[in-house]
Amino acid sequence: MEKTIRLAAQADINAIFDIRTSVQENHLSHDQLAEMGITPETVGQAISEAPCAWVAEVDGVPVGFSMADVEGGCVFAAFVRPEFEGHGLGRSLMEKAEAFLFQHHRTIWLETAEESRASGFYRNLGWQPVENLPGGDVRFEKCLNNN
Repeated sequence: MEKTIRLAAQADINAIFDIRTSVQENHLSHDQLAEMGITPETVGQAISEAPCAWVAEVDGVPVGFSMADVEGGCVFAAFVRPEFEGHGLGRSLMEKAEAFLFQHHRTIWLETAEESRASGFYRNLGWQPVENLPGGDVRFEKCLNNN
């Protein structure tokens, strides 16, 4: 199994949406994503404006991605197809997003459901919970000095 992490390109947009809608936990449909303003057009615009998204490939096939919002200083998304979890791809995708954000911010953040597996994953990567949010979500932060 050959694993690579690379910058996302416009040609990856369909794969990014396929990966995002394939997950079991925190699943959202194409329609739900669109209601949140997350469309192929908005993702394409973000990718064209900055190197803000990375794709994990296994044997040349996209199986995960991460995205960062440089202005906001946050990891916007990190997802791996369920059948490829546990191979270090999520960790590698997070490393890319974190390194990119730390070029611009001393403290970066993300939000996820407190009861999710992702919450434990982020804690294992050194993220610190800093605020409980409405609806069972939690805000995590990571500081440049502590990464």
